[in-house]
Amino acid sequence: MPWKELLEKKNFEKGGASLPYRLMRPEKVEGGKKYPLVIFLHGAGERGNDNEAQLVHGVKEFAKPGAREKYPCFLVAPQCPTGKQWVQVPWNADKHDMPPVPSAPASLLTGLMDELEKSLPVDLDRVYITGLSMGGYGTWDLLSRQPERFAAAVPVCGGGDEKKAPVMKKVPIWAFHGALDVAVPVARSRNMVDAVNRAGGNARYTEYPQVAHDSWNPCYADAEMMDWMFRQARGR
Repeated sequence: MPWKELLEKKNFEKGGASLPYRLMRPEKVEGGKKYPLVIFLHGAGERGNDNEAQLVHGVKEFAKPGAREKYPCFLVAPQCPTGKQWVQVPWNADKHDMPPVPSAPASLLTGLMDELEKSLPVDLDRVYITGLSMGGYGTWDLLSRQPERFAAAVPVCGGGDEKKAPVMKKVPIWAFHGALDVAVPVARSRNMVDAVNRAGGNARYTEYPQVAHDSWNPCYADAEMMDWMFRQARGR
């Protein structure tokens, strides 16, 4: 079966708004067993409503037979509408303040997560969030708003509000960025990791010296990253 067919096409609706998403289930769902939930946030170039473009980067690594066998999980890849963002902030700024309320797509995403955590056998102690570029910003933002929800976060070439670092100090974080990135300043990842660690947190950082904006390619192909993420659990 082509790997994209492993991800069911779905649509979440609330308050007259909708959020298309793809859902990958574990290859075998055993009765009485619970599984991790991975939230995957795409970048700006994959926005739209075709419920397809958000699979372009990164998702394939989770759908590979070896990954599905070693890390059975539910994976959700929502698609942000054109013109919207996971968090409404500029991507090329040196810093930003966290908006007082989540963006409309992010609000729909949290509603979708609530629904899935009730309807699927999700291990609530193993909910992970990751995203690239615009999705990297979204990862930091959702982690800032609901740190108690996540067992680990992998933001890729994104940035967040450094003042919010103390609230996420208990969440294991591994951030990635390319040193040659001209779309999102590499300092955004460096500064967030430094802020979290200064607050007493547990943030790792990998910077690729010869990589530009597409740091998601080596990140999601990194077996160590994948293994690290799936080892994390709340309270561990």
